[in-house]
Amino acid sequence: MGSKFQENCVFCRIIEGLEKAEILYEDEHIISILDINPVNFGHALVIPKEHYDNFLSLPEELYLYLLKAVKIVAQAIMDSIEPKPGGFNLVSNNGFVAGQRIPHLHFHIIPRYSGDGLKFKPIIKKYAKGEIEKYASLIKQRISEPKTQII
Repeated sequence: MGSKFQENCVFCRIIEGLEKAEILYEDEHIISILDINPVNFGHALVIPKEHYDNFLSLPEELYLYLLKAVKIVAQAIMDSIEPKPGGFNLVSNNGFVAGQRIPHLHFHIIPRYSGDGLKFKPIIKKYAKGEIEKYASLIKQRISEPKTQII
């Protein structure tokens, strides 16, 4: 569930003006700041102003605001940074094991360059015979349950 402010959350503290940040974009629901530990210069964060621990706790009515801000900031990064990025990664880590270190939902927009050293090299797994159908069935069953309707 969302809340207006959590004292121990650095993003909440930035939103309340209690911590310094370079604000790139702000509207009623969303704020975007430069990451103070960038992968590449121009690396930005897009953050809901209310505190939500992760993407699954974000109310549906905020999805559009969040995505709109992500697009605005990503486009500004692509159009303004020199040297011009060749692309960008859009990343949201959800849960500690997924790399989330600040438990306030946020998206990273990371400008990318050839040879910048950032590697996403997962160890690819292979489904055993019949496993892909098993996983698909479990997920599709959950999606079709009335309590989990997406929209």
